[in-house]
Amino acid sequence: MRIRSSLALTLSLCVAVLALALTPFVGAPLVAQGGGNTSFEVSGVAVDVSASSAEAARQAGWRLAQRKGWVMLSRRMGAGGGGLPDGVLDQLVSGIVVEREQIGPTRYIATLGIRFDRARAASILGVSAAFTRSPPFLLLPIEWTGGAPLAFERKSAWLDAWARFNAGNSTIDYVRPAGTGPDALLLNAGQINRPGRGQWRATLAQYGTSDVLIPIVHLERQWPGGPIIGRFQARYGPDNRLLDSFALRVSNADALGVLLDAGVKRIDAAYQAALSGGVLRIDPALLARDPTAVEETAPTDDSLLPPDVVASAEVPAVALTVQVDTPTAGAFDASQATLRGIPGVRSVAITSLALGGVSVLRVSYEGDAATLRTALEARGWAVISGSGALRIQRRGPNLPPPEVPADNSITG
Repeated sequence: MRIRSSLALTLSLCVAVLALALTPFVGAPLVAQGGGNTSFEVSGVAVDVSASSAEAARQAGWRLAQRKGWVMLSRRMGAGGGGLPDGVLDQLVSGIVVEREQIGPTRYIATLGIRFDRARAASILGVSAAFTRSPPFLLLPIEWTGGAPLAFERKSAWLDAWARFNAGNSTIDYVRPAGTGPDALLLNAGQINRPGRGQWRATLAQYGTSDVLIPIVHLERQWPGGPIIGRFQARYGPDNRLLDSFALRVSNADALGVLLDAGVKRIDAAYQAALSGGVLRIDPALLARDPTAVEETAPTDDSLLPPDVVASAEVPAVALTVQVDTPTAGAFDASQATLRGIPGVRSVAITSLALGGVSVLRVSYEGDAATLRTALEARGWAVISGSGALRIQRRGPNLPPPEVPADNSITG
């Protein structure tokens, strides 16, 4: 009997250790099911459930959290706080976010967040699923840790916190870059200190946004594994204007996720309040284009000209599309300088900037495409003509033809 009791105790301890080893760190939210941004979210749902096994306790805890979450959402929306059958809730719940959990052999203790499908939940609650949102804002989160800034150069805890944030409940339309391709080059800590509107317009156009939001966190670690102080700043616009600032503290390094998630929610609340108060507005300079300089010329007196000389009229300018390979920022600047230096070129506008790829420029030129091609080839560029466009590159390998849709193409 003693041997069997010892063996049973050993097996129970092994199950408990294995369950605890598989338990996520406290404060590291985990999305258990897929949840989109079109959802109502209820956070802070506490459950404490016992069952015959760890998995059964966890499933029972999630089932209980769905019921409690629906009651909380119903009260928040003014629908009375009534319950629903589990079968209906299974169809409404789009995701479960694990904010904190502890798993034992027969017990499950957790704090969860429940996401409900917005359209289905709104129809049951009798509220509108639509709400007014802001114009699209480019999100540029910056984390200061160890005295150095970090944006999209590599993965960070601050980026993960914004990835976990459910922006579907916010009136701010966040556009969060994936962090791949040219993101690390275009979006970094140095970019926020460049107030020039020309480069900002090109960057915002690259991501299809109207303005930029810059949430910043300075992390101060008291000692390894010890308390962490986060100093948060909500900034916006090309001028890097400060909107709000605050500080939060956690007692140990395991709660870093909780600290950053709380910071994200408070920053989002600050942005929403600024939007409703009229403080957060699109910078008009980001929407305007630089006016083309118009040179005033003195009128020609035909009476002073010989009879056989006729005053020539001004040559009309045509708009040409020029595609240029831009592996680096220097190559992009060199192509613009070359085009602006060609006689007859009135203006060069950036249509699409793609460092590491092919950028597109709009050139206003007093002449035709053939004349511009000759001028570019004379300056050492390889040029290929397409339907209404030119593809240019420094002398080297052959270029593929420019990809320009036909003028008579039908969209839709």
